[in-house]
Amino acid sequence: MSEPDVITLSQDPVRFGRNFVRSEAFRALFQEGMELVEETAAYLDGQGREDSRGLPRGAVVAYASESMRLTTRLMQVASWLLLQRAVAEGEMSPGQAQAERNRVRLPSGDTTTSVDDFEALPARLRELIGFAARFQARIIHLEQLITDGEAAKPRACDANPVAVQHSLLARAFGGLDRVGAD
Repeated sequence: MSEPDVITLSQDPVRFGRNFVRSEAFRALFQEGMELVEETAAYLDGQGREDSRGLPRGAVVAYASESMRLTTRLMQVASWLLLQRAVAEGEMSPGQAQAERNRVRLPSGDTTTSVDDFEALPARLRELIGFAARFQARIIHLEQLITDGEAAKPRACDANPVAVQHSLLARAFGGLDRVGAD
């Protein structure tokens, strides 16, 4: 056979995570995340306290539960963002960040609050919960892209599928040197 059985590339694959954390897109994402954290903290410490005073009893429990869940979610997201920025700025190696990342849990959006209690919450709190949930989903997606990209080692390319089939046919029917010669 005159063609190589395996195609080899002269370069390693591009590592998304290493490039992304040094990009302008990451800086914008970082800024967006930190602004959401600040905005949420300002609301919960200010207007949110006022809003919670007028809620019915069931909604007060839901308010406390959802605001705690929201705060936890945003602190975990902020921790993830800070780790990525530390890698981008050379303050941590990717290996150190991976060890720290294992401590950062990006919680799921599960809630035990009923729909009625959730809808009784102040509109601004519901809005912040929605923003945080969507932002967290983006972070989880990026984390998967980054860790999958780092975990994937460059592998040797699989054999040329046409060559494999040709080889199988040759073994099955004994030498196919004449195929295509007619």
